[in-house]
Amino acid sequence: MSAPSTSASPASPGPVALTGREPQVPPERLVAELVPPPRFDAARFDTYIPDPAQPSQSEAVKALGAFAGGLGDAGPAGTARRSLWPLRSRRPAPRRQDGPSGVYLDGGYGVGKTHLLASLWHAVAAPPERKAFGTFVELTNLVGALGFQQTVATLSGHRLLCIDEFELDDPGDTVLVSSLLSRLVEEGVALAATSNTLPGKLGEGRFAAADFLREIQGLSAHFRALRIDGEDYRHRGLPQAPPPRPDAEVTAAAHAVPGASLDDFGALLGHLARVHPSRYGALCDGVAAVCLTGVHPVPDQSTALRLVVLADRLYDREVPVLASGVPFDRLFSPEMLNGGYRKKYLRAVSRLTALAREADGLPSAV
Repeated sequence: MSAPSTSASPASPGPVALTGREPQVPPERLVAELVPPPRFDAARFDTYIPDPAQPSQSEAVKALGAFAGGLGDAGPAGTARRSLWPLRSRRPAPRRQDGPSGVYLDGGYGVGKTHLLASLWHAVAAPPERKAFGTFVELTNLVGALGFQQTVATLSGHRLLCIDEFELDDPGDTVLVSSLLSRLVEEGVALAATSNTLPGKLGEGRFAAADFLREIQGLSAHFRALRIDGEDYRHRGLPQAPPPRPDAEVTAAAHAVPGASLDDFGALLGHLARVHPSRYGALCDGVAAVCLTGVHPVPDQSTALRLVVLADRLYDREVPVLASGVPFDRLFSPEMLNGGYRKKYLRAVSRLTALAREADGLPSAV
């Protein structure tokens, strides 16, 4: 009689490779996913914990609560706005406003701006079909997928449009978003946005913003800015970030965790250049943990900005990250950290570090 075989039960399929995925996202999914990401499903104003040393945080909660209270559902009952071809005849009459029609949360990384933006979305008394929540990248990609006029038609019946990580990285985005938001405001859509840059300073350090001053000033006029000061809550009072793991340990964890991915960091960076950033969320569909070997400083700014978007999507989806190589705080060169995208890079480091802490409990990772 032979000895019992450890392979009698079905073997685990093993880790997936993000580099082997090239997701295609239909326009219907882009529209349907304009809701707060999983990490912020339960975000509410009363679950935001203001830092007592930073009164601007408590003041922002009060201001946003008042803003939400003024945005009760004024449209026809049961009117849905997720259709890609909404009926103009069912749209509420446009509201013309003399002052700003939106709020703009300005502050450093890790002060809870996304939490507050999601809380606002949840607090506004309108059905989910009449509220939209997406990142700036997702909004611009929606226009690319639907076309400008169809995007206006799709969003113009909404009560509220929330835009997370608002930023202008090129002149084309400046003109596009300025035109889009102006049209939506004319249709009565209230706006809310988060950014690490004041609206009047958008694009500064990235392109010749002075050449697009009219568009930037037009964007700024739509918003009342709320400054939120404070330190990064993700690391407030927490221990130092865990050090990188040996390659063998990362590989073992990838095989031990059902649904984990395993990729060489350099190969993943190359793959990100072939996938549109708006699809990075879909790239991570069903991934329980991301395991990376050979993490090293990113070689150039274009690669760094793509990595920032991936870090945001992993953080939104609460996907832990286990890695070997250099620590995450050495991903970006001093030149990058002193340039126009400084705050984006610091946010990415902050979020990846938080996800590395969440990876501490993975099997074979301790």
